Amino acid sequence: MGENAPLVGVIMGSQSDWATMTHAVQILEEFGIAHEVQIVSAHRTPDRLIAYAKSAADRGLKAIIAGAGGAAHLPGMVASMTRVPVLGVPVQSAALSGVDSLYSIVQMPGGIPVATFAIGKAGATNAGLFAAALLANSDPALAERLDAWRAAQTDSVAPVPVREG
Repeated sequence: MGENAPLVGVIMGSQSDWATMTHAVQILEEFGIAHEVQIVSAHRTPDRLIAYAKSAADRGLKAIIAGAGGAAHLPGMVASMTRVPVLGVPVQSAALSGVDSLYSIVQMPGGIPVATFAIGKAGATNAGLFAAALLANSDPALAERLDAWRAAQTDSVAPVPVREG
């Protein structure tokens, strides 16, 4: 594996999911984490999904962030074919506002785990941060960057004055 080989895969079921999944990619880029981005549809490109999932560990991926809307089979199908941790992001759908996607991802049967995040932007952002935290366990420099990022986030919250009354 090259020094810049992807450590995190970011996949989505369709191009329209990019508006959500871009937030995960922004986090990975902010922390300098090598990643790849692909459209892998559980329904429209099943052979691509199988090849992607089955090759993930051998290609050096340490986590896969999988975003999907509607029936949202992508994260679970990928998880069923790889030992690489899968982080599921429910994409907000027009019909049911992403609740359908959330239920599809979060209700995986015992034995096929998918870490499931919030619907939409917050979920994609947190999936990126979770992937960074996973990698930081074995990368001291990344751990320092993540700690500094968290400290800056804490420092950005203005203190509320205490009122006596």
